[in-house]
Amino acid sequence: MIKEVIVVEGRDDITAVKRAVDAELISVSGFGINEKIINKIREAQKRKGVIIFTDPDFAGEKIRKIISKRVPNVKHAYISQKEGTKDGDIGVENASPETILRALHTAKFEVQEKRKEFDVQDMIFFKLTADIRAKERRHALGNELGIGYGNSSQFITRLNNYGIVKEEFIEALKKIDKEMNYGKFNY
Repeated sequence: MIKEVIVVEGRDDITAVKRAVDAELISVSGFGINEKIINKIREAQKRKGVIIFTDPDFAGEKIRKIISKRVPNVKHAYISQKEGTKDGDIGVENASPETILRALHTAKFEVQEKRKEFDVQDMIFFKLTADIRAKERRHALGNELGIGYGNSSQFITRLNNYGIVKEEFIEALKKIDKEMNYGKFNY
């Protein structure tokens, strides 16, 4: 698994990159990049490192510059316009898995073992799934940990991929439970 979080422009880019490598990805939704997304990228950089992998066009370069200016020391992966063009459309989503892997390799990604500290049993035990307020709790906890909201499956993946440890997880849960007036648990 690639250690760094890969930042791409959209959902189709996520699909293309996931065909090539096992990695955590953040989509900036094109020019929809905002402070919330920048904060998510900052948190990813702090915890794991970030590789920016945007389209080889004007918009992609502009997004790359915005992120680079606001999040220091990120790595960069590039493909050529020729490698990313299909039927007149330019983008990472058009690149072959081999091209994507080469671009990420050139960015000098690191490899790490896939973590499995958290699982579905944790989600049930800590009332982050199968509970009437589970969605609300995942949202609050994701914000507190800086990993964002996700459904149960996505949340487990993010907890593991972002290197969240149980102590940090429990402290964040205690804080959100107090703020949400959720009650006391014996964590």
